Formats: sequence, structure tokens, C-alpha cells
Amino acid sequence: RIIMASNSHVCETPGCGKPAKLQCPTCIKMEIQGSYFCSQECFKGYWKDHKAIHKKSDVSTPNSTTERPSYNPWPGFVFTGKLRPFPTTRKREVPSHIRRPDYAEDGQPVSEKQARLSTQIRVLNDKEISAMRKTCVLAREVLDLAGRAIRVGVTADEIDRIVHEASVERDCYPSPLNYYNFPKSCCTSVNEVICHGIPDQRPLEDGDIVNVDVTVYHNGYHGDLNETYLVGNVDDEGKHVVNVAYECLDQAIQAVRPGTRYRDIGGIIQKHAQANGCSVVRTYCGHGIHELFHTAPNVPHYTKNKAIGVMKPGHCFTIEPMINLGTWKDVSWPDDWTAVTQDGKRSAQFEQTLLVTETGCDVLTRRLEDDGKPMFFSQM
Repeated sequence: RIIMASNSHVCETPGCGKPAKLQCPTCIKMEIQGSYFCSQECFKGYWKDHKAIHKKSDVSTPNSTTERPSYNPWPGFVFTGKLRPFPTTRKREVPSHIRRPDYAEDGQPVSEKQARLSTQIRVLNDKEISAMRKTCVLAREVLDLAGRAIRVGVTADEIDRIVHEASVERDCYPSPLNYYNFPKSCCTSVNEVICHGIPDQRPLEDGDIVNVDVTVYHNGYHGDLNETYLVGNVDDEGKHVVNVAYECLDQAIQAVRPGTRYRDIGGIIQKHAQANGCSVVRTYCGHGIHELFHTAPNVPHYTKNKAIGVMKPGHCFTIEPMINLGTWKDVSWPDDWTAVTQDGKRSAQFEQTLLVTETGCDVLTRRLEDDGKPMFFSQM
């Protein structure tokens, strides 16, 4: 069976020349360009000659520095960019003595679902703020350990192992693990992946950009942050989108103070992104965080949104703009987690957990090294 393609091409059967929108599924799987046909009849009639292309491609040397395994969990799915899924390892175990969120066993965050019935934003008391500060420091330690391990040849699964073990060593549960059945302990989003990439056994390649998103749960509270890193020799476009994503977050944080409307954050981010030739993802937003992983308020990163609420001392939430080189639109892989850019162009993201104070805000997940600057500055 051949797959419907989105754009018109010319049928490759000799002497046909008709418009063609059907593509050979084996060629899609093997990433062979072209191979379009006008009908099932033309495809079947030319099959004996056409299949020689598959054999030729099979024995040729891959252009990529990473040899792709013969692994395709979603035959027929049309990817938007060059990235492909690799096999994953089994879910990692958390020792029984570590306190767990309510979804750790069955994947269902019951308390979070119940909180959605209200848009009220919790004001944390001094004891709760102290607990958040501790958790966020631990989350930062874990992310920085993962960041220092990033280099050409390291797999996303290895990053996940580092995050998992560092979390457990700090008496933390890695919050993503089994959240709505997410299978890993952190998210690793490479190149065109916007967010929620599942760590797998693909080695990082020279020129990649990769975001690592870490959240830990310690003594009943979550701390959430992420950074995008440069792998080896990244081109100017890649460096540009990473830098713009960081600047968007930095400018948004400067506006966090009592009296700021949550809906105004998106305008700050979108203005800077567009001024630098980039776009802002609209599907995913920042969120309240404390004893719940995701809760009120919602903090959209684009302008003219309808977010509810005004910042008050004691509010705790994340800002985490996802900035793309091309379109802002996203597509989800069939794993129901991995979000990628619709046009296959690269995306970058940074995230911090913030606490509104009487005079401004504290960045609870701020780096303690390099005057708080993210690690990619030292990779430039």
C-alpha cells in the first residue's frame, strides 16, 4: 500500500508523466527522496524495477554520523524533519523510601485534575515557599549535572539515566516519570522537537541542539526548569534560535512583579521573538507549580491570549517559551508525547520556576554558576 503525500509530484513510472500524490512506504521508511506514483496500478506495474532502489540504498553508506537502526515504530507516518525515533530502554525504578506524587503508580494525577475545577491561584505561605526553594535548588543541581554530560555521541537515554540517578541521590522523585504514563525521568528534545521528547538510544550528533527538561518532587513539592544546549559545532541559525529563546525568557522574567497580568507576559515574548525572525509556539504554556506539577495560573507565551489572573506575592509558576526558526505550528508524533515543528525547522526553549515577591520575583531555579547564565553561553 502506498502513502498519500501532501504535495503534487510527477509519477515515476516511465512514460506516465501524470501528477502523483502517492509515495512508496518503504522509501519513506528508508528516507529515500522521491518515489511518487499516480496510482496503485502504476506502483505495482513498476515494482520490479523500483524495488532495486531499496537494495541500493540498503548497502550505501549513511550520510549521517549516526547509523540509524532498522527501527520504525510507525510505518507510514510522515516526519516533518530529519529526526527519527530510536529504541528506548525500560522505565527506571525509584526506591520505595522516596516520597512519590499521586500519579507515580497509575499515571493519573488525581489531585491535579481536581484542582482544574478552579482557576484560583494559590498564595504560598512561608513554610511552603521554603519547601519550594529547597526543591528548586535540587532541580537545578540535577539539570546542571545532565548539561555537563552533553557531547557528541552521548545518547538521550544516558542523559535520562544521569537525571534519574541524580534525583534519587537527592531523595527526589523525577516528576515526569509515569506522569500520564510518560515513560522516562526527563524530557530530551532534539532539533525540531519542541518539547516532551522521550529519551531514547539515539546518540547526539555534531551540530544538534538539545533541550533537557528536568522536574523533581521533593518532600511534597515540584521544581521545574529546562535549558537548551549546543552539541559540538552548531551553525549560526542554531545558535540564533537558542539565544533568542533565552532572551525571551530573560525579558519576560524582568516583568514579573505584583500587579502584572499573566496575559501580558506573552506579548513581551512574542515581540522579541518576531523582531529576531522567530515564532512562538502556542500549544504549550507556563504553569503554576507547588504541590501540583501543573496548575493555575496558565502563562501563555504569545500575545493577545486570554490568561486569567494578576501576579501577587506568594504566586509560584514557570515561564518556558518555545521559540521556533520557522512556523509556530506543531505536530505530535504517534507516541502522543513528542511535539515537533510543522515545517521541521529547529526549536529552542528555556524555563525557570519563579516566585513573586513584594518587590519583583525570585528565580528559584537560577544557576549558581556563571552569574546565572545558562550553560550554552560557555558553548558558543
